[in-house]
Amino acid sequence: MGSKPVIGTSLCKWTVSYFALAVVWLLLAEVLMVAGFGFPHDDIGGPDTLVIVHMVCIGWLSMVLCGALFQFVPVLVAKPLYAERWTLPALALLTLGLIVLLAGFLALGGHFDGPRWLLPVGAGLLMAGFTLVVANLGMTLWSGRPLPEPARFVAIGLACICVTAAFGGMFSLVLSGTAVGALWPDLLVSGVPIHAIAGLGGWLTFTAMGVSYRLLAMFMLAPDGDARLGRLARRGGAAALAVTFVGGVLALWKATGLNLVLLLAGAAALLSLAAYGRDVLGLYRIRKRRALELNTRMSVLALGSLVAVAILGAAFAVTGSLQSHAGALAFLVAVGWLSGLVLANLYKIVPFLTWLETYGPVMGRAPTPRVQDLVAKRRASKWFGLFFAGTWGATLLLLLDAALGFRIAVAVVTLATLGLAEEFVRARRLADVAEPLRLPAGAIVPHLLVSRN
Repeated sequence: MGSKPVIGTSLCKWTVSYFALAVVWLLLAEVLMVAGFGFPHDDIGGPDTLVIVHMVCIGWLSMVLCGALFQFVPVLVAKPLYAERWTLPALALLTLGLIVLLAGFLALGGHFDGPRWLLPVGAGLLMAGFTLVVANLGMTLWSGRPLPEPARFVAIGLACICVTAAFGGMFSLVLSGTAVGALWPDLLVSGVPIHAIAGLGGWLTFTAMGVSYRLLAMFMLAPDGDARLGRLARRGGAAALAVTFVGGVLALWKATGLNLVLLLAGAAALLSLAAYGRDVLGLYRIRKRRALELNTRMSVLALGSLVAVAILGAAFAVTGSLQSHAGALAFLVAVGWLSGLVLANLYKIVPFLTWLETYGPVMGRAPTPRVQDLVAKRRASKWFGLFFAGTWGATLLLLLDAALGFRIAVAVVTLATLGLAEEFVRARRLADVAEPLRLPAGAIVPHLLVSRN
């Protein structure tokens, strides 16, 4: 799972736009949590909480992941993106679909008198957007067969977003009252765990695992990881997801409950995470870059959050308190693990893409700065420290049922997110690059939200 050179890879024009819009959604979600909107002040399955969940999972995490995949899947398979012209329509459909879906949840929560069709229309627009994403990336992967190991993680993740969207579409019909009948309420109750596992576990976590293999190896200058551990991580995760989907659907059909299915899937998932963690540790040990950069160190903290989720989840399952602590674990997965990993890698990806766009054309013809010269490590370290401290504190306060303390901790997370967002903007504007290297002859400051490809 080693790294291939990225220099010379064409830039996806709209990747930075995906990143920017995603950060805006994250900040909106954080502000709402600070204001006391949604869980823990509202029921974990209530409409207000669903607003926050979909802002984070679709607006923030899915949006940023789509942007990253449009840029890095071609690198994984050494093939061009199948249809870059599809990336902007996909962005528009995902954004409009999420806005309509959120409006439907707000209407469902009684915040305004909205029509019943908002939820299914929003879900339909999202499904159309994700269809463009999956088709584009799927065809790119297909052209690069046989797939390297990280790309196989991504392929499984793409299958999971299809499952996630399908369940979400059915839920929108039930919640809007469009679908009626004896079986639909049971689907709404029992199908939510499958929907959540497919989204958080399959699409977001499994895809992030595959991309992180590539990025960690590239940024640490590490050779190939252990192929056996990589296969074990992929197969264990795929088995967990397959058990969840197939067993879950059968359990819904037979009305037998999901306990056995979730137990078997959890065991396979723990095996996958153990193999993944061991392999990443191996990459760290055999790396050629001895002094770890800030993005890699922060990725390690995000991985620590994932380890904490696995340990706490197993402990709560044994003690029978898993359901009562599900909200805290979901927060730690979404913010501590996934958001922490994404922000850590954005801190490297944004300046890296900016460097390619600005200095790649003049490299060898004029002195150019290094990628790390586009950022201020000491200043960013402070924001990352606040982000992880606030996230872990908020998780602890959720476990202690301290709602006010949770809001204060999330306020710290929001401040840190604003600080990191400013760092990304400064990198795009070359604000921290010292003269005279900032703009050598032939180089131009890139657009803030669009790349020149």
